Formats: sequence, structure tokens, C-alpha cells
Amino acid sequence: MDRLLTGLQPSGTLTIGNYAGGISQIVNYQSDYETFLFIPDMHAITVPQDPEALHRNIINAIAMYIACGVNPDLPNMHIYIQSENLYHANLSWIFECHTPHGELTRMHQFKAKSALHETFTEGLVTYPDLMAADILLYDAKYVPTGIDQKQHVELARNIAIRFNNRYGELFAIPEPLIPSIGAKIRDLQNPEQKMSKSTTNPKASIFLSDPEKVIRKKIMSAVTDSDGVIKFDEENKPGVSNLLTIYSVFTGSSIEDAVAKFEGGGYGDLKKAAADAVVEKLMPMQEKYNDIINSGRINEILDAGRDYSNKIAAEKYEKVRKAVGFGRI
Repeated sequence: MDRLLTGLQPSGTLTIGNYAGGISQIVNYQSDYETFLFIPDMHAITVPQDPEALHRNIINAIAMYIACGVNPDLPNMHIYIQSENLYHANLSWIFECHTPHGELTRMHQFKAKSALHETFTEGLVTYPDLMAADILLYDAKYVPTGIDQKQHVELARNIAIRFNNRYGELFAIPEPLIPSIGAKIRDLQNPEQKMSKSTTNPKASIFLSDPEKVIRKKIMSAVTDSDGVIKFDEENKPGVSNLLTIYSVFTGSSIEDAVAKFEGGGYGDLKKAAADAVVEKLMPMQEKYNDIINSGRINEILDAGRDYSNKIAAEKYEKVRKAVGFGRI
């Protein structure tokens, strides 16, 4: 069975963009692949975090994954916390020593995040090497990702090819898995940007934990345009296109069918329908989330995922360690 690997940072509350671009893919493919689903808490501290909030976010993220349909009882599903597996950091150091600095500073995410801070740590520069380690430790064939994160998978591919050419066949070459719709749900107030879980604008993002009234209010106040025509055109009509994407993701319909459904209608009709679709999906998820948080099962799930992921990662790291010349012969 081929392997699939993915993770979302526990640095804020998950949004419908996280669901559309990542979590829904795990749910759709979880029966077809051996799935490694991890919480990248080590990535989260590239920018300052409150420790107590980080602890809470880790557990909350796992509960929300399961509430969204991830099945921890599947024998091929492994859920774990990144920092509980020391091989991620060990392999990342080896990768750092084989990755040119310029290759890291050209990464889109580094440019965007470093521009937000007067000073930043070296972790913000080198975390793509850690991300490559996350992927390559498990010989993952597929990595579900949004368009904005595709570059990180491309770096992991480059590193794998570089190592294989220098040291022999050590790593499988991963491929990004990008959804046809919903790959990037955009900010409701500034649709030129993607929806973010760390936004400072309370109207910009819909969080998976938002109450029904809040969801409806956010969508009804979403930015559109003034010409009143409903069509999918991300360049010229980003706000309307974003609403069509949200409707498509949460109803399972195509963009074409969504456009046809609202042809001749007003923006209010589209917004109301999009809000209905999101509410219908999220309300049962929130109920299940509360059940999971109160069930006491999360530690059991994480213990099993930690033990299995450490076993697989240790085997891969031992091969790499020997290949680069570490330790005794």
C-alpha cells in the first residue's frame, strides 16, 4: 500500500481552508493509502508561541481531524505528534548540511513570514529542511497540499534526488496531491489572499469551531464586487469566485454546476447558499469534536501513532546515518 503523509501546524484554530485543502483529502483517501497524519508542533515555534496555547492547539487539532472524518481505527492510519519522534530533527540536521542557503531563502513562505517580523530566528529559514525530513522519513508517495505549499514538496523531491544521486537509493520521490477545487479558499475580506488561521481580521476567516450565527454573518459580509454577475473568474472576480469555491467544496458540486445554479441570481442568493452549505457540514463536526475531546481516547491514539512512526523513522534514519558516515562502522 502506497503511503500518504500530511500535517497542519497547531498555531491557531483550523479554518474551512484547512479543511478543503488538506483534511478533506485525508478523509477521501484514507482507505486507499497507509496514512501518516502528524501535528507539526516543531514547525509552529518558528514564530513565537504561548506554550500553554500550543499544548491545547495540538489536542484540539487532533480532535478536529477526527471530527472531520479521519478514522483513527483504520489499521493503516497513524496519528502522531512531530516532536515525539526525535528522528525528524536528526534527519533535518543532515538535510541542512546538504541544502544551499539560497535555496531556502528563496522559498515563498520564508519571504512572506520574514517580512512580517523585524527579526526572525534561523528556524524560519531552515524549516523547509525539517518539512522534507517529515516527508522523506516515511517514503511517502503522496503529500496532500494546497497550491501555496507545493514548493515545499518540490524541495523535498530535490533533496531526495540529490541524496539518491550521492549516496545511493535512500528515499522515495514524493508527489504533491492538490485538489481540483478548494485548493485555496481565500480571505473573505481580502480575496487576493488565502484564508489564514492566524488572521487578525475577525471577519476574514471561517473557523471550523465557529457558531452558526458567526458563520452566516461572515459569509454574508464577504467582499464581492459591483457588477452583479455571478461567474467564476479568479483574476477579475476573486470574491465571487471564492464564494463559488466554498459552495462547491461544501456541497460536493462542480464549479460549473455552481455557476449554472446561480446564473441570473444575486450575490445574496449565492452567499446564503454558501452559508447553508458550510453550516450543514460544520454543525455535526462540532458535535463530534466535543464527543472526542471528552472521550479520553486521544492519548491512546497518539501513543499508538508515536510508537509506529518511531519504528518506521528509526529504520530510515539508520540507513541515512550510515550512508553519510556517522558513527562506527
